[in-house]
Amino acid sequence: MTDSPTSPLGLSGNWNYPTTVRFGAGRIRELPKCCRNLGMERPLLVTDPGLAKLPLVADALAVNTGAGLETGLFADIKPNPVGRNISDGLRVFHEGGHDGVIAFGGGSAMDAGKTIAFMAGQKRPLWDFEDAGDNWKRAETDAIAPVVAVPTTSGTGSEVGRATAVIDEEAETKKILFHPRMLPELVICDPELVTGLPPHLTAATGMDALAHCLEAFCVDAYHPMADGIALEGMRLIRDWLPAAYQDGNHIEARAHMMAAAAMGATAFQKGLGAIHSLSHPVGAVFDTHHGLTNAVFMPYVLAFNRQAIGDKMERLARFIGLKKPSFQAVLDWTLDLRQKFEIPHTAADLGVAEDRLGDIAAMAAKDPTAPTNPVPAGETEMRRMLDAAMEGRVA
Repeated sequence: MTDSPTSPLGLSGNWNYPTTVRFGAGRIRELPKCCRNLGMERPLLVTDPGLAKLPLVADALAVNTGAGLETGLFADIKPNPVGRNISDGLRVFHEGGHDGVIAFGGGSAMDAGKTIAFMAGQKRPLWDFEDAGDNWKRAETDAIAPVVAVPTTSGTGSEVGRATAVIDEEAETKKILFHPRMLPELVICDPELVTGLPPHLTAATGMDALAHCLEAFCVDAYHPMADGIALEGMRLIRDWLPAAYQDGNHIEARAHMMAAAAMGATAFQKGLGAIHSLSHPVGAVFDTHHGLTNAVFMPYVLAFNRQAIGDKMERLARFIGLKKPSFQAVLDWTLDLRQKFEIPHTAADLGVAEDRLGDIAAMAAKDPTAPTNPVPAGETEMRRMLDAAMEGRVA
C-alpha cells in the first residue's frame, strides 16, 4: 500500500490482486504514468459515444496530451458491442499507429477496448477465440497490445476480468472470448469518475455486481477464496448501493461500489449460472442492458436453484445482516432492491417477446455459464425459468 496518495476517507491504495490496481479519488491523473509503464507512447482511448462527449474523456485526453502522449479516440461502440465494432476499432488502431489501448468506460467500452487490444496482432478471425475448449491457445500471445483499464461504472468488473462479451450479429449470439492476457495490466479505479452516473444506471450496474458475487458464491465448486471475496462484495453492495443510488456524489459509497464490482469479477472466476445464461441471449436478441437484465432474472433463478443453495443463502443472510437469516430473506432482499430501484419485475416488461422464448431457452442452455448453475439446467429448465420471468411468478 505504499506510494499511494492520501485520502481523507482512507479509501486509496495500490493493489496487485488480481492485477495492478491504482484505487482512489483523483487517480485518473496518473494515466500518463500508467501508459508509459506499459510502454505506450501512442495509446488509443476506447470509449462509448455517450462518454466521448463528456468532460471526463476530454480531461483524460488532455492529461495524456499534456504529458506528451499522443492519444487517439475510438467511440463507435454499441451498448452491447458487436463484431463490427471490433473490426472498426482495429482499423483505427492500425491506421493511427497505436501501441496500446485505454479501455475507458462501462462494460461495453471495457469489453470492446480489451478485445481490440487482444486482436491487434492476431491472424485468426475474432470468433476463433470463443471461450470453448482450449481455443484461447490459438492466440499469438506476444501480439496482444497492452491495456490500461479505467472503469466509469461499478458493475461488470471487466477491468479485472480475463474475458469479454461480443455479439456475433450473424448468429444473433453473445459470445464470450477468453484469454489470460485479456486481463488488463494496469487499472485505475477512480470513484470520482462514477459520480456523474444517473440513478437508473447506478442501480442497473450495481445489480450487475450483485449478480456476479451472488452467482459465484452459489456455484457448487471448492474455491474458498472466491467465496470470501463474493461474500464481502455483497456486504459492500448491501451497505452502499442504496446510498450511491440516492446521492450520486456520495464519494464513499461510490468507492465501495467500485471495489464491489471488481470483487464480483474476481469471484466469478469460480463460475456463474443461469442468471447470466438467460441474460446473454436476451441481450443479444433484444439489445437490453446487461446489468438490468441480470436484475430482472435474478429472483426467478434463485427460486429455481433454491433446493441446492438454501444453506449458502442462510450463510449469506447472516454475513450481510439480514433479519431471520434464510433463503427467503435473501430472496426478499433482492426483490426489495428491485422495487426500490424501479427495476422491471418481468421479462415481458423488459421487452422480451413471447415468440422468441424457445430460441432464448435454446441459446441459454448452450451458454458457457450454464454448466456451473447449481441445479442442472438444459433447454427445458431454461424455458421454465423464462416462463416464470415472463409471468412474474417467484415461487
